[in-house]
Amino acid sequence: MEADPLFLSRLQFAFLIVFHFLLPAFTIGLASYIAVLEGVHLWTRNPVYLRLSNFWIRMFAVSFGLGVVSGIVMPFQFGTNWSRFSEATANVIAPLMGYEGLMAFFLEAAFLGVLLFGRKLVPAWAHFASALMVAFGTLLSAFWILAANSWMHTPAGFEYADGFVVTEWLAVIFNPSFPYRFLHTVTAVYLTTAFTVIGVAAYHLLHDRHVEESRIMLVMGFGLTTVLAPLQLVLGDLHGLNTLEHQPAKIAAMEAIWETGPRQPAVLFAIPDEDAEINRAEIAIPNLASLYLTHDISGVVQGLKDFKPEDRPPVLPVFIGFRVMVAMWAVMMGLTICAWYLGMRGELHRRRGFLRACVWAIPSGYIAVTAGWITTEVGRQPWVVYNLMRTADGLTPSIDGGDVAVSLALYALVYAVIFGAGFYILVRLARRGPHMPAEDRGPRLSERPARPLSAATESEAP
Repeated sequence: MEADPLFLSRLQFAFLIVFHFLLPAFTIGLASYIAVLEGVHLWTRNPVYLRLSNFWIRMFAVSFGLGVVSGIVMPFQFGTNWSRFSEATANVIAPLMGYEGLMAFFLEAAFLGVLLFGRKLVPAWAHFASALMVAFGTLLSAFWILAANSWMHTPAGFEYADGFVVTEWLAVIFNPSFPYRFLHTVTAVYLTTAFTVIGVAAYHLLHDRHVEESRIMLVMGFGLTTVLAPLQLVLGDLHGLNTLEHQPAKIAAMEAIWETGPRQPAVLFAIPDEDAEINRAEIAIPNLASLYLTHDISGVVQGLKDFKPEDRPPVLPVFIGFRVMVAMWAVMMGLTICAWYLGMRGELHRRRGFLRACVWAIPSGYIAVTAGWITTEVGRQPWVVYNLMRTADGLTPSIDGGDVAVSLALYALVYAVIFGAGFYILVRLARRGPHMPAEDRGPRLSERPARPLSAATESEAP
């Protein structure tokens, strides 16, 4: 059987971008957290914040390195697998990617060296400033990447003349879905970082190590989730309303709605059958989908049958991905509520069952951002530029499926080694925890001055 180059190219791109995105999902929020720690230490001179900053800088360095490696490899596919897409969208996508490299990555790289190695070489305020620049660079990188991605969902500011030609750059960058996607994504990655910090703190509290540092991490982490977890619900609702306006087929797939009509039920569980155009084993709450999708219990929502079968996204992965994302948000929101309850009882740092739950919740953010990416990107299919260019039309002509299969297998092998080693190092660093810098511990035993023999003899004499 001949390998399908379209399916394999999509699978290869999905494989590489999922692994790559796991790193920015951690480092974007972590860079901002390090900047906060540096600022608090600069203000208070409390050495605890210095130890925490040094600890998370080490974690950031490893994660950033892995992100750079995976990020460099990923764009090669635009030339090897998606040359028609690259040719058609070059006037739009290429400058946005170039801005990301010149304005964001170069900014991060320039100040990262100061952040990693400049502690003893520059004043404390300069080290804090470098942390701010690295944090700003990571957010700027997300800005340009999400601007390009959002344009593919809601294209604007262009005309078509043998390809997409920009007519208004502000319309391209601030396309209709960009503000919602940017805020929703950045909030998601900040929550991901927060629960990583919370989980590491809980691990050390369970083992009665680094107690002072872990208490601070736990309080700072839940302080952030107290704001961001409820905010994410609001941003998700706004993003959903925007998607309903511009990509109604995606919403229909997310909710597994087949028939257009008012008072649509919220399907909690189902097995969508695309051939029969029905849901099997459905469990639903009447009227609820219309209420949260249109803010009107009698609101009309389009069903999948309104769209030609060839214009519909794959229903099952979009349907499941959305529910996994929401479930992970519920876990994070639930733990935040529990943290407040235990905090008011003075038991936040002592309830071992709660601390174990926090450790187990470390993957929740990473699962949520991956499920969200699957939902939005698979939900855009069969379009690579929504309603204008099909994914199949963006594929490189005469690309061989066997070649794609071989490259995918090689990528999987190399990523297993690189990411396996990187994950092992990160886990070891996390288990080691924040420790006192060598210069703050006093001289080692071998470096202490020897006592005079006479003094030793006199003190030890019977």
